[in-house]
Amino acid sequence: MTSSFTEDVGVRLGGAVRAQRHALGLTLVDVAGRAGLSHPFLSQLERGLARPSMRSLTAIASALGTSAQALMAAADAASAPPTDAVSVVRRDTVAVESPGGSVRSLVRGERAMLPSEYVGAPTAFDDYFQHDGEEFVYVVAGLIEVDVDGALHVIGAGESIYYAGGARHRWRSLDGEQTRLVVVQQNA
Repeated sequence: MTSSFTEDVGVRLGGAVRAQRHALGLTLVDVAGRAGLSHPFLSQLERGLARPSMRSLTAIASALGTSAQALMAAADAASAPPTDAVSVVRRDTVAVESPGGSVRSLVRGERAMLPSEYVGAPTAFDDYFQHDGEEFVYVVAGLIEVDVDGALHVIGAGESIYYAGGARHRWRSLDGEQTRLVVVQQNA
C-alpha cells in the first residue's frame, strides 16, 4: 500500500464517522464519551490523521448506533458510490486492524447484509463482540475456535457458523496458520 492510498483510506473512514455523527446531531465529546475514547483521538480519526483498530471502530460504531462494518462500507461508498442494485468491491477497500490481523468490507454503501473479510485471528481469546444483527462466519482457510455465549465451537476450512443477534462472540486461531474468514453481518 502506498502512503497516499493509506491517507485516502483514513480520510474516507473518518468522513464516514463524521457524517454519521453529524446525522445524529452529536458532538465529538458525546461520541468519544460513549465509546470510551478520547475526543482528540476521535477528532484525528475524523480528519484522517489516525486509523482505528477494529475494537475502537466497533466502540465508535456502537456509540453512533451502527456497526463497524456499516461504517467501513460507507467509507468505501465515498470513493465509488454504489448503484442501488450493484456493489463492486476492489482490493483497495478500507481495512482496519483486527485482533490478530485485519478486516475489510466486501460491500459498498448501506446494505441489508454487510460481508467482511478477516485475515488473521488472535491465538488467544480477546474481549467479546456483541451487536444486534445476526452473523454468519465462513472459514476459507485455517482452524478457529468460536466462543458464542460461553459455548465453544471448532470450525475449519470449508465450514461455517451462524449465531443470532445479541450473542456475545469471539474467536481465536487454533492451528497458528493464517486464517481467512468471510463474515456476513445483518445490518441492524
